[in-house]
Amino acid sequence: MTTTTRRRATSTAEAWEALFRAQVAVVRRLEADDVWDEVSMKEYDVLFTLSRCSADGLRLKELNREVLLSQPSLSRLVDRLVARGLVERHAVIDDLRGTRVVLTEEGRATQKRVGRRHVASIDRAITGSLDTSELAELERLCGVLRAHVDPAPASTPATSTSQEDLS
Repeated sequence: MTTTTRRRATSTAEAWEALFRAQVAVVRRLEADDVWDEVSMKEYDVLFTLSRCSADGLRLKELNREVLLSQPSLSRLVDRLVARGLVERHAVIDDLRGTRVVLTEEGRATQKRVGRRHVASIDRAITGSLDTSELAELERLCGVLRAHVDPAPASTPATSTSQEDLS
């Protein structure tokens, strides 16, 4: 490995660690906020992801690509959301083994209620750390990184979320 390659690898690792540690700190702050009375943060992630895709939902394996849960954990979480009437499971017509997860009207309403409070929580956590142009650059850079690592996301990327999207 050349010196230039080593420096590049070290810079890449340091940038990754900075991004990862910042994400951990922000998520911990958001988890501690008083917005998770109706659903957990992980349940909200599933509802939010489904709210960003077409009305016919996502196959379970597609949903699994979008959330940070193992497949068995996601299946159990979806079962709990089904039992609460927030999502439904539908068979995939041309694949008897496949399952689509679809947001119900109650699930959509819950996502919007919690989402409004979550957006306010995000704003409180981040306001003052980055200005508007830095936030736009952060979103752009994260989009570039995600597209490089996962060029075919299962659903519409969860970016450019406005208050209107959540109400």
